[in-house]
Amino acid sequence: MRKFLMPLVAVMALGCAAPAMAFDSGDVISMQDAVAVATSLGLAAVSHVEFEGDQWEIEGRDPAGRWMKVWVDAYTGEVRGLDRW
Repeated sequence: MRKFLMPLVAVMALGCAAPAMAFDSGDVISMQDAVAVATSLGLAAVSHVEFEGDQWEIEGRDPAGRWMKVWVDAYTGEVRGLDRW
């Protein structure tokens, strides 16, 4: 009887759990689109991409090997900032 009771309790508990709600991204541009904007500015090798709520932050190197960071607006795709060092 115990063999059947525990799985039954587990199934019942899972059935009562609320389904996970997916995050609605609205009109946010994709990571690939944000990286395409950064590469159009000269980014050659991407090392890090991070979504910061309303903007994408893309880091990497340009063809000369210098580090480069680009901030892209997540809704419009416009460049908010560019830094090279």
